Amino acid sequence: MIDARIFKANDIRGLVTGSAPEWDADGSYAIGAAAADVLGIADGRGGLVLGRDMRTTSPELSAAFARGMLARGADVVDIGLASTDQLWFASGRLGLPGAMFTASHNPGHDNGIKFCHRRARPLAPDELMAIRDQALAGVAPAAARPGQLSQQDLLMAYAKHLLDLVDLSGIRRLRIVVDAGNGMGGLTTPAVLEGQNLDLIGLYLDPDGSFPNHPPNPLEPENLVDAQAAVREHRADLGVVFDGDADRCFVIDERGEVVSPSAITAMIAVRELARHPGSTIVINKITSHTVPELVAQAGGTTVITRVGHTFVKAAMAEHDAVFGGEHSAHFYFRDFWGADTGMLAALHVLAAMGSTDQPLSSLVAEYSHFVASGEINSTVEEVEPILAALEEQFADRGAPDRDDGLTLTGDGWWVNVRPSNTEPLLRLNVEAPTAAQVTALRDEALAVIRS
Repeated sequence: MIDARIFKANDIRGLVTGSAPEWDADGSYAIGAAAADVLGIADGRGGLVLGRDMRTTSPELSAAFARGMLARGADVVDIGLASTDQLWFASGRLGLPGAMFTASHNPGHDNGIKFCHRRARPLAPDELMAIRDQALAGVAPAAARPGQLSQQDLLMAYAKHLLDLVDLSGIRRLRIVVDAGNGMGGLTTPAVLEGQNLDLIGLYLDPDGSFPNHPPNPLEPENLVDAQAAVREHRADLGVVFDGDADRCFVIDERGEVVSPSAITAMIAVRELARHPGSTIVINKITSHTVPELVAQAGGTTVITRVGHTFVKAAMAEHDAVFGGEHSAHFYFRDFWGADTGMLAALHVLAAMGSTDQPLSSLVAEYSHFVASGEINSTVEEVEPILAALEEQFADRGAPDRDDGLTLTGDGWWVNVRPSNTEPLLRLNVEAPTAAQVTALRDEALAVIRS
């Protein structure tokens, strides 16, 4: 069973358990067989590296997917439990396309698949739709010779690669809280951070697909509360919160305040430009304007693309960018095959912190020149009438841009409204020089959206 709606703009994601599931193991088998053909590895022409997260349905779904691949004559290298960035690493290291079974930050009743080409290059949206169409059309006949299944454990190789990119050996001792949210950060955190000059305070490091403590979505403020409290209680230097598949990380300063992902983007961009002068940095439409300002001051060039890892990765490759950052806390590195990795971003923050006596709040103040609203979601029935109404509302003040939803840019401020790729939501982001301006712009936009 496959409901075509599980195929989103960048990945597969849908309900697996409950009264109205949208896909099952038979559907996953069909997707695996279809992916073998679309990726060009059927009939003995190559293989794929396969990983899965801790969701209760991941073992069954990933095993069915592998059987579909093998039946079409494609080899499968199974790396078992993994974070998404560990899967990107495996694709880069082994030179194979990859499939990661995860629904990222979605609730436990969902599951999904993230794909990549060899060396972690993204699939184009039309390639994902080709997998959809072929899977819905029915499974192709079995290959004359089935593929071969093998297993590899690449966790420690992944950890070594990251630590080779960011050396923590010379930093001052730091106390750090890590909240893995019972997701895959609980697997990768000990492998990477234990043995470093850190006092590690772990929260919910046991991978558990039922998410018994809080949902694995750090975009929602209530899911950061435990880490914020732990930072204050233990007087930690900082906290790090991973999402379910650990490809994103949010950072909390020593006061227990959430650090803007745009500030982290600016910090890492400046660090990478110091290593690679004159390079390009990629950001998306809702990243703070602080970032291009600081990139220009550091001698770099900024490329702005649409929101979403497919678009950022494509821009990274096109412009040979050294680093990319999204306000959703996805961070991309040329040294990591242009892919996103929350753990490598966390290492950069630790290295920056460990080389100064400043508290994190003071350090990131250098990378925050504007005030932001944060992302505000609204459930709506129709998107286009709302975008048109917003464009009319701000016609005398904001220049419109429809490149990614609607962006209205005024004198030092901007408002962006865009539909979610995975949920029936309209997302609002506002940035301005002062908190009062942000509040006024936010409330004006919400009045239109929610009317």
